[in-house]
Amino acid sequence: MAERLPDLVREELAQPVDPRASAMAAAIAALYPGSARAVLFYGSCLRQSELDGLMLDFYLIVSDYRDAYPGIWLTVANEMLPPNVFPFAHEGLAAKYAVLSEADFARLNGPEAGDVSVWARFAQPSRLVWAADEAAREAATAAVARAAPTLLSYALPMAAPGADALDLWRTGFALTYASELRAERQGRSQSIVDIEPERYRRFAAAALPGLAPAPRAAQAWRRFRRRGKLLSIARLAKAATTFAGGADYLAWKINRHAGTTIVVRPWQRRWQILGALILLPRLLLRGAIR
Repeated sequence: MAERLPDLVREELAQPVDPRASAMAAAIAALYPGSARAVLFYGSCLRQSELDGLMLDFYLIVSDYRDAYPGIWLTVANEMLPPNVFPFAHEGLAAKYAVLSEADFARLNGPEAGDVSVWARFAQPSRLVWAADEAAREAATAAVARAAPTLLSYALPMAAPGADALDLWRTGFALTYASELRAERQGRSQSIVDIEPERYRRFAAAALPGLAPAPRAAQAWRRFRRRGKLLSIARLAKAATTFAGGADYLAWKINRHAGTTIVVRPWQRRWQILGALILLPRLLLRGAIR
């Protein structure tokens, strides 16, 4: 009998992580008493045994933005251009966390999302490292379970005839990477699948039966590319207002993934939005981000 996708997602989300990552997740949730619902750990650090010197990635899921923030600016920013992204440090480790409401997290993992940023990430492995209660755990699980079918439905019409499950995933990830400004090296979208091929076979076997190809997929991917690049720029500019040291983080991320030697100048730290907007065309021309 084929495995059910919600069961696979629940099993994967429950896998253990480094205790320091769990402690960091609990500390992030503690910053939002009364509104924090779940914290998910995702990204390349899931596969690392040594976390020192890395930037851990989390998503904080809250009940409502108005309950999460004391002021109106962060509330409006999160509602109009989700997510808000913040830096965090705990017990010697560095992280960033993105904030989404439960409603937005469910929506942005599904085919109704206007861009790929959330479902592209949660079609990949993640861990649910903190939850307020069982209802929050189940809501997060249901939202994550929407991501893989969304990616696969958009990839189906774009894959080569006769493509197997792994090639279908590779096609989907290559298209999502082309739909955002990314600092990773060429081939990163392919290596995601090659690291855990059996995981992706199991998820495809559970998600594909009865899954309809997305209509007008080629048109949708063109829209994702146009919108995704613009949203990446807008989110970068917004993060400069919420992310202390954002310019240094951006340079570190790009240097690490693209092999560049970008140096942030003092004025770019002082005027982070202007510095990011001036830096961006240079990075594009040099191929540091695509």
